[in-house]
Formats: sequence, structure tokens, C-alpha cells
Amino acid sequence: MIELPQGQLYLVRPLSPKGYSELIFKDAAIRIRRTGQDFQYQLVVQRVFEEGEAELLAEEEGEDAEIDALAAERDEKTFLLDEAIHFRVENRTRSEKVLAWKDLSGDVGDLYEFVCDPSAQSAQVEAFERIAKQCQYERKYRKPHTTASDADLRQFEFDDEQPIPQASPIHSPTLARSIESADAMFQLRNEANVGVKRDATERVVGPVGVDADSAHVPARQESEEPREANTSSSVHTPSHPKAPPSAPPQPEPLEVLSHELAELHFFDFPSGSFVLRDASIAAQVSDIGKWNYWLHVASKDHEWLGIPVIADMNPVFNFEFLSFIFNQFTADGSAYSWLLRFRDQDTLARFQEGLMQALWEQLNEQKWAKVKERERQYVLDAFEDLKMDDAPIEEEEEESEPDEADDDRPRSERYDSDEEDDDLETQPNDDEINTGLAVGYKHDRSFVVRGSKIGVFKHHPNNHLEFSTNISKVETPGGELFSPKKVMLHNEDRNMILQKDNDPNKLYRMDLEYGKVVDEWNVHEDIPVLEFAPENKFAQMTHEPTFLGVSKNALFRVDPRLSGTKLVDSQLKQYASKNDFSALSTTEKGYIAVASNKGDIRLFDRLGINAKTHIPALGEPIIGLDVSADGRWVLATCRTYLLLIDAMQKAGKNEGKLGFEKSFAADAKPQPRRLALTPEHVAQFHHETGQGVSFTPARFNTSRTSDESSIITATGPYIIDWNLKKVLRGAKAPYIIKRYSENVKADDFKFGSDENVIVALPNEVNMIGKNKMSRPTRESIAGNFQRLSTPRRSSGRVGTQQSGRYKLGRDDIVDSPF
Repeated sequence: MIELPQGQLYLVRPLSPKGYSELIFKDAAIRIRRTGQDFQYQLVVQRVFEEGEAELLAEEEGEDAEIDALAAERDEKTFLLDEAIHFRVENRTRSEKVLAWKDLSGDVGDLYEFVCDPSAQSAQVEAFERIAKQCQYERKYRKPHTTASDADLRQFEFDDEQPIPQASPIHSPTLARSIESADAMFQLRNEANVGVKRDATERVVGPVGVDADSAHVPARQESEEPREANTSSSVHTPSHPKAPPSAPPQPEPLEVLSHELAELHFFDFPSGSFVLRDASIAAQVSDIGKWNYWLHVASKDHEWLGIPVIADMNPVFNFEFLSFIFNQFTADGSAYSWLLRFRDQDTLARFQEGLMQALWEQLNEQKWAKVKERERQYVLDAFEDLKMDDAPIEEEEEESEPDEADDDRPRSERYDSDEEDDDLETQPNDDEINTGLAVGYKHDRSFVVRGSKIGVFKHHPNNHLEFSTNISKVETPGGELFSPKKVMLHNEDRNMILQKDNDPNKLYRMDLEYGKVVDEWNVHEDIPVLEFAPENKFAQMTHEPTFLGVSKNALFRVDPRLSGTKLVDSQLKQYASKNDFSALSTTEKGYIAVASNKGDIRLFDRLGINAKTHIPALGEPIIGLDVSADGRWVLATCRTYLLLIDAMQKAGKNEGKLGFEKSFAADAKPQPRRLALTPEHVAQFHHETGQGVSFTPARFNTSRTSDESSIITATGPYIIDWNLKKVLRGAKAPYIIKRYSENVKADDFKFGSDENVIVALPNEVNMIGKNKMSRPTRESIAGNFQRLSTPRRSSGRVGTQQSGRYKLGRDDIVDSPF
């Protein structure tokens, strides 16, 4: 969009013992460029080689130096152009012009500085600054900058920042700082350390806040002795977090469930940590009538916030750090994350009891006092951020770096070797969208439901999909066109079981070899099929004809070989009360797990009998269920979190038995592990997309030869992969993510792999590897959809950049929509 072609890039660390200033690029160009996503722009600084320098460097470092350089960001630095980086321009003299922005991944006060070459014209620099403001405006408000007034753009000038510190000259490794500069930086450091106390060994014993990734107290090491905590209710922070709106009036409480004193911390997006806002507040949880509850936070002289107690607040309790973290969503669509820190565990426990009582009663519309004591403790334990007692401690695994060689942008399904850019089709011609996905076990195929069509995709190595065929008309045997609501592969992936949305008492069998529905099955006149699943975990790899189904209050077997209705009466378990079943899953041995919209789970060893184990509800409906092949782990999906339950009994007469086989003792229900995005990440997701958390049904990776090691799910445009070992180890935020430009409709692992994931977007189908996913950071959450500016290495023909547009070669093209 605009470029300043000459200058030097420095990293300046005014407060760091690592060294004051570092020259990154001696000769560089800085530019602003668009990404593949609307209203997203990047600030890019690229090293400029002198003539022959690049070739000499390649000879010295080997033929792969170019790839290594890209991986190490040796020749290019890229930054998301967001107001959080506080991009500024300063004219020190007529010939010295400096562009500066925060290093969000560094320490407090760290800056990148681009010092323009003296030949740079003032008009060029002013135009660069103006376009930077316009880009930040578009990103913040998601609309063109042409709607912005001069006043709107002035908010991106950041005049209240400290002066840009002087970068070291090229020939001098250090720079004597002025008294004024040193004093200003010392003041900045002390402000950043508000709330920190240290003992004689320099260990942090009281938090400034909680780090965005670890939710633990960040132990910043400083060279000067910090001051005592500031106890005022208004604490200045260097990043100036955007303040939420004023607290609404507190509703009249009918009953106070909890009232405790605490510190209040606020999550600051730019710094990625919690900062102290008030050293002494009262947090009150109240019953305000009609199953509505209220959390009110206030000090003596300030009303901080008041919000309803609902599941979307994403409550997380951390007893190790005496903290409660939660989200606030406001009427204007904004999201904020808060932390309450209590003085001791007893205080936090009292507050937790009141908050969880309110949340449970709001979800269940039943009084907490009527719940058995052991079930109340089960609910409380599930919301604690604690490690499992029997989790083995293992060395931390390194996350795989994103592999830029495999590009998963939208692809055409044409295979012309001389394809032109304008010939590239990435959008379908119909008005439907992809809604469902079934991944084959027996054969490397995926089937994607799109209205009354089903697309068939072949799996290839290197995370590639190939469009195979399109079943263009899904019709009943009588010729009625319909859009399948649910699908399941069956009989060695030769058949697919389908269900119509408006006829739950019938199922249909499609012969996939012919692409035609050949059977219509009446299951039962009075019992609808709400969900169905294979007879055992790997039944679809065999000729097993039967499968399982549930209605609101019944569990049964379907046998298509029966004449008349297909429900097997002798294997029907029907409940008099409405259990409101919602999901089921099976193990390799055929053990059965059934979940409900009430949130509870039942474990059976076979059909037709009572459940061996009943796992109490936490409150939210369960919308998806999966079980590990050996039955050890039960995975339930709720809208805002997942539940991982260990079904192995650890003590008593049934030690070593699964809950499917023998009942747990009444006082030894399995301890659930609640898997949730950290509240900070939820707030950042909402900040980027305007959407709350709403998970797709989570699944384990599946294989006949290895144990489950990963969990995949999605929310909005984000694919999320949980590492099972890290979950069991109690790691904080044990997940990696990838953002797409559209919401994910369905997702599942490729059979036999925990490294490859099939993803169905509204108009695209992709297979991605875990090397495309990364830890949740500001950059990965914001998303980065730009295309590579460097040709990709491949054994065949590769794509090349031409006039800012990506031209695909034959070997690059993989199908996407159909």
C-alpha cells in the first residue's frame, strides 16, 4: 500500500538488562500491506541486501539457507497493524524521522524503531503515518476508513506515550541516556510494577496479574528494587487498557449467596496480562429472583461491574493462586476478562460455593440445597483449575512450527495445467453451505453434506484432498429430494445411514458405490431416533449390520434385517422419566455412553439393563460425546467447555475396572476435568470475531494401533486441538489453534492420525496438519491470511507471485468446494 524504501531497524529495550539497543537490519525497507482478510493489515520491515550479498550468504550457509532464513525471520519482520502496538512517528530533526511501535512479545517499554534514511521526504513519512491510522481504524471498527473523521483518526496518535527513546548509533554499542530519559523510564518501570512485592530471594509473592498463556503470576526480574504495592483504587498502567462501561445499578437481592473481599485485576490486551485495578473490593453474588443471579463488584468509592451469573462468563477457579477469572460481555458486543484475587483459600472457597450455587441453579432451575453433598462437591471440583492427582509428570513437548510449505487457502478443483488466475474458482455456484462431515475408517475418504448433495473427497499424503465425485441428488426411494440432517458411515464405508430433518422415525441407507438411497427403514412408530452411532467403535470397518440409537428417554438397537419396524424390542431400555438424551458413543468392546441435555452421563456395558454408572450433571446440556477405544476416557462437549472424565476406578473392590463394567462407589464418582479456553483467550476471540464460544462436538483421534493423544473441536472460525498428555499433566492452556476466515461447520481427525484434521467451512473443505496450528497469541488469534511472497519449494511445479496475485501450478491445485 505504501513503502519507505530505506532505513534501519532497531529493537530498543530501555528497561532490560539484556542491553539497551540492538540493530536488527542495517539496511531495510518498511511497508504496509494488505492481508487476505478484510480490514486486516500488516506492518512489514524487510532486510535489503547489497548487490551480491544474498548469493554470498547462501554459499556460506548452504543451499537451504533461504528456507532457514524464512523460518528464523532473518530477512523480514511482520507485525499486525493494531492499535495495541501504539504505532507512532516522530520528527527529531529535519533529517531524522523515526517510526516506532511496541514489541508486544518483549518486556515493558521495549520498542521497535525504524530510523528513516535522511533522503526520506517529510510528505512520504506523513503519508505512511496517515495510512497506518486508516488501517488501524478499519481493523478496530471493521469498516472502511472513508467513514472516519479526522477526530476518529487522532485516537491512533498516542500522544500520552513517553518520548521515543534514542536508538544506538550503528558504530556505538551503547548510548549514554540523559537524566530526563532515565527518570522517565524509572517512573515507567515503577508504574508497571504496581502490586508486586518481593522477598529477599527476588521471588514474586503477590501478582501484578496473570500471564495470558499460563494464568500464573509472571515473575519479572528487574534490576532496581521495586516499591511496595499501591493500594489506591485507581492504578495507572503503561498500556492504558480500554475501560469497560460503568456498572449498571445492582438489582435488589432476595438473598446474598456470597460476599467476600478481594483484589480486582483487569486483563489488558496490549500487554497480554492482568493488571491491578483496585486493591480492595467487595464481590457479592446475589439471588435476584426467577432463577436469575447477579455478580456485583465494587469498592467504597467505585462501582466496578455488575453482570448476570451465566455459563458464558467462563468461570475458572485457581486455588494455587487464590484467583477467580471470568468474562464480561457488554451490550455493544465487547468482551472483557477479570480476575479476583482473594486473601486465602477459605475465602476463595466461600466465594466459589456461592458463585457455583448461583450458576447451577440458573442452569437447572433447581435449588442447590436439594443436591446431594457429594454431587455438589463434584460440581465444585470440576470448575477448579487443578491438576489430576494421577497425572504423570513428563517433559514439555515442543510445539511444531507452522509449515509454510503447505498452503491451505481456498483451492480450485480444476486441473488444467495452464490455469490462469482469473480461472481460479473457489466459490460454488449454489446457495447451499456445507453442514456435515463423515470421515471414513475403512477407506481414505471424507464425505461432506451440502444441502441435498454429498461431496466425496480422497485423502492424499501431505495434507492434500482430492475431489472425487459429487452425489448430486439425495432422494428417498420414492423420489423425494431431501437434505440429510445426520449421516453415519456403515458396512465398511460402503453405505451411509441418513436421516431427514422432519421425519425422525425413519432412516435411509445410501449405497455409496452407486450414490443412491436404496432403503427406507421405519425404526418405530412411537420412538423417534434423535441420535445414532455404530455398534462399537470400529464397527463401520466390518460388515456389522446393527447400530444403536437414542430417543429422549430410550436407548435401543436398530437391526435393518428385521421385517417391519427395525427397533430390537429385547434390547430397548426405556425410562419413565424424561432423561432428555442428546448424544451417545461406544467403545471398541461395545460399551455404551449416553449423555443428556440435562448434562448427566450414563455408562452401560450392554443394552437393555440399567446403567452401571451415572455421572452427575454440571448444568450445561451435552451436545456431543466421544469415548476412547479402551473405554478409559469419556469426552463430553458442552457449548462453552468440554468435560474429560476418567472412567477407570482407582480404589475399592472394583479397582482397575471401568465405570462401564462396575459401578463406582457412591463417594468415589470419577473426577471430571473441565477443558475450557482461558477467559483471556475467550475475550480475545470475542474481540476479534464478535462471537462467544460455541464448540462443535469434540472428538478424539482414532486409530486401531495407537491410543488417543489429541482432542479436536472448533468454535466460530477457530479450530482447537487439545494435547491429551498436557491436559492430564495440568498444563495451562494445553491447546493450539488455527483461525480461518469463516466459521468452521464440521471437523474431525483423519482416521489413524492425530496430525491431520479434516475441516469443513461453509464453502471449502481442507485437510490441515498440526504444523499449521500454533499456540494462542495475539497474532494467531487475530489470524493471518496473507499469501507467501516467496516461491514455495516442491518436487514439482510451484506457485509463484505475479503482480501481487498467486498463480497456481498443476501440482498446487487441490479441490475445495463442490
